[in-house]
Amino acid sequence: MAKLAQVRNIGIVAHIDAGKTTVTERFLFYSGKIHKIGEVHEGETQMDWMPQERERGITITAAATTMAWKGHEIHLIDTPGHVDFTIEVERSLRVLDGAVVVFSAVDGVEPQSETVWHQADKFKVPRLCFVNKMDRVGADFDAVVADIRKRLGANPALIQLPIGAEDKFEGAIDLVRQRAVRFTGDEEDGPEEGDVPAELVDAARAGREHLIETVADQDDALAEKFLSGEAVSDDELKAALRRACIASKLVPVLCGTALRNKGLQPLLDAVTDYLPSPLDVPPITGHHPKTNEVESRSPDNKTPLAALAFKVQMVEGRKVIYARIYSGEIRAGEDVWNPRLGKAEKVARLFEVHANKRERIDRAGTGAICAIAGLKDSATGDTLCSDKAPIMLERIDTYEPVISVAIEPENTTEKEKMETALSKLADEDPTFRSFEDKETGQTIISGMGELHLDVIVKRMITEYNVSARVGKPQVVFRETISKPAEREASFERQLEDKVVMGNATVRLTPLPRGTGRSFGNLMPPPQPGQPVLVPPALVEAALVGLRDAVGSGPIGGYPMEDLDVTLVKIEPRVGSTEIGTKIAAGEAFRNACKDAVPKLLEPIMQVEVVVPEEFTGPVIGDLNARRAQIEDVGVRADKRVIAAKVALRQMFGYSTDVRSLSQGRALFSMQFAKYDSPDA
Repeated sequence: MAKLAQVRNIGIVAHIDAGKTTVTERFLFYSGKIHKIGEVHEGETQMDWMPQERERGITITAAATTMAWKGHEIHLIDTPGHVDFTIEVERSLRVLDGAVVVFSAVDGVEPQSETVWHQADKFKVPRLCFVNKMDRVGADFDAVVADIRKRLGANPALIQLPIGAEDKFEGAIDLVRQRAVRFTGDEEDGPEEGDVPAELVDAARAGREHLIETVADQDDALAEKFLSGEAVSDDELKAALRRACIASKLVPVLCGTALRNKGLQPLLDAVTDYLPSPLDVPPITGHHPKTNEVESRSPDNKTPLAALAFKVQMVEGRKVIYARIYSGEIRAGEDVWNPRLGKAEKVARLFEVHANKRERIDRAGTGAICAIAGLKDSATGDTLCSDKAPIMLERIDTYEPVISVAIEPENTTEKEKMETALSKLADEDPTFRSFEDKETGQTIISGMGELHLDVIVKRMITEYNVSARVGKPQVVFRETISKPAEREASFERQLEDKVVMGNATVRLTPLPRGTGRSFGNLMPPPQPGQPVLVPPALVEAALVGLRDAVGSGPIGGYPMEDLDVTLVKIEPRVGSTEIGTKIAAGEAFRNACKDAVPKLLEPIMQVEVVVPEEFTGPVIGDLNARRAQIEDVGVRADKRVIAAKVALRQMFGYSTDVRSLSQGRALFSMQFAKYDSPDA
């Protein structure tokens, strides 16, 4: 295992079809991890190993691997670009120290590019930008850099300038070293270094000056030298660039074309030169599970264990947990402590991972990303630590599903198989849910989009051999209220040999869209030396009743959003009980809902359609027919870009319709924007 300073934990992230998996495949080839390049369009890549991925030519699940490059050990995760699988990006970025963000030189910053960029912002992940597809017609390096600056609010630092573009793209000028790096395009040939072409000498000098200015603005040591007029050496510039990149003050930008094998070795060099090792990022922090005091762990094998389980995968029906080790080490055969479960679990086997292949290892230390078999009850987001020095790390956020379908087994013998399969798929994917509708008896599965559920169903049929019928997609609604209301309710019932009683007054107030829900309590707390008018246990029971009640609205039983629920008063009576007070609070809530004019909220999607000019009219006409709110019609290269907000229920089957309207030449992306009322 490499020293920690030589370890890099990175992810490849981008919009769908920007070339992430192709970049990863070249990384593996040039690092010597694989000896034959597999292509996405031929369904032969190492990292897209699932049958569903190879069939569709997209990445669905984040795949991990480890490779070596010039004395460094690189742990890499290739992530999906489709918005339906955004949880895979979220949980990968949570455990990574750096990222390579891939942009298409033709399409620039696309919607999912923005999503993954902001996810990286959220976790403060330093990143590099790679402008891919420089050989394609319409490639425009400068336009992409301007897009990165304007749409992402980033500070790009160009460390390369392209030599040529489209079919004349040859390579790049390394602005740090003032050298030209050319590529033949043959996968076996390495980069050829030489002098900067005479016609580009002035541009290269100006580019280096601008790069030094950009870095000096963010690095005091370089600024001092630059302002005093002293010459800046290559090593000084590289060191300052590394410091600024790790501090997320700027993003180094490179270019190339992964499919034509141009620009990948310099990108690997940039990963080791500019992205952080585990020693360069702040120590991981969490809290003590019992005292709640803040705890931190420095990256060292001798420090007590702190690891985060960031992904669950079923391998031949058995659970395998992917974990990032922040401190200490994990050994096969030993126990690890799970503070959420409050118990130890045995590490039966430990693996180094390469996509769907696993190599058994005896131990994994700080900085490693490994797979663990034997942890029966651990789940995504759980901390694994030492029972002698427990720590609870921040869990991984998940997303609420927005689309559902009913699914039923072909016959009763398939029912048990289906339930087992759904349970295992839900273990793997926190954004997938399944439950039984009590009114209809149907099994309902929910997810992030049509593609997400389609993949789930196909996996259930092929991997778990379940025969099932699937209904039409249904939107997952929410409910809210339109105006304030306040109601009181009392409950009294004879249960066996005792009377259950309770009373509560509840006030509801609507909140702005996207606020969520909040709970208030106007009951005065007990005062020392004063008689207790309302026992705290009754107050707590009422609040529990209110939290339960918001899970089912009055219109269709959907969860309620964007409202404040306040417990105003409890009238304690002789014989008041906790269960009676809880029921009364729930009843007061339901009564208040009727007065507050409840209404449905549905998922509204942000849609972007990229379409050739001649098909713009029909596509806009179709969106208007779907009651879309057209926000912008812009230009990107030689195409029109239509941005709109549309209700999800209007978008079922849109991929087929937009293809027929544009002779298959339009591309569209869709991601969840907000919940809002249908008539908004």
